[in-house]
Amino acid sequence: MSRIPFEQLPAGIRRAIADKTGAVHQAATAPTGMNSGIASVLETESGRVFVKGIPTDHPQVGAQRREAAISPHLPASCPRLYWHLELDGWSLLGYEVVDGRHADYAPGSPDLPLVEAALTELQAVTAPADIEIKDAVDRWADYAPPGTLQYFSGDILLHTDFARDNVLIVGKQARLVDWAWPTRGAAWIDPGALTLRLMDSGHPVAEAVAFAGRFPSWRDAEPEALAAFGAATAALWREIAAEDGTPWKRGMAKQAATLGHILGEGL
Repeated sequence: MSRIPFEQLPAGIRRAIADKTGAVHQAATAPTGMNSGIASVLETESGRVFVKGIPTDHPQVGAQRREAAISPHLPASCPRLYWHLELDGWSLLGYEVVDGRHADYAPGSPDLPLVEAALTELQAVTAPADIEIKDAVDRWADYAPPGTLQYFSGDILLHTDFARDNVLIVGKQARLVDWAWPTRGAAWIDPGALTLRLMDSGHPVAEAVAFAGRFPSWRDAEPEALAAFGAATAALWREIAAEDGTPWKRGMAKQAATLGHILGEGL
């Protein structure tokens, strides 16, 4: 998605934001990320605010609205949402500014215990029943082996995307960002999603799976459930790589196939 600087937003939107924050003294466009039409850190009368948004006619606006709705239910490791505005053709979120760096998932990284702590906190959060979010059974329906979808069912709030860009290290804490796809499902799914990202960062598959085993949800899951997850993940990334063969996606597909094979051997 092409991105514009804050100053190019319609004047009415900028006034509405200033009503929330006080006068805006400076705006700096964020250099990373691809899914926002605007992503800027504002220096305002009331402090710093991270503003991101997309046009309301964009196909992903529903995901941004889900992100806003789920925000009050997130654990403390997640950035605080201050406000949600929709006017003049834009949907905008105003967040706490998180000054951090992307997590380092490499073997032996001191960030790994921080990531573990953040995910442990999230594992205790029940998905709110009054918000329409994706269900894991539906998300994996096209990829899970026949007769296995029941294993994905659960009531835990899941993140599902532990790409390094979505985990910021701030001091001695890992903070989970980008909640566009909150999901309701079995708790062991998130440790499984993290496992694949660890493999992509250099962990041997056995070591990555052992890291997932630090979480009770993964340890207590039935072998059939983990095998189903491995097969579904391999199928998903095989499809992604077939549709867009960029090197990193092909690499993820290869790692997912390896993970699927290992988890299948556990039966």
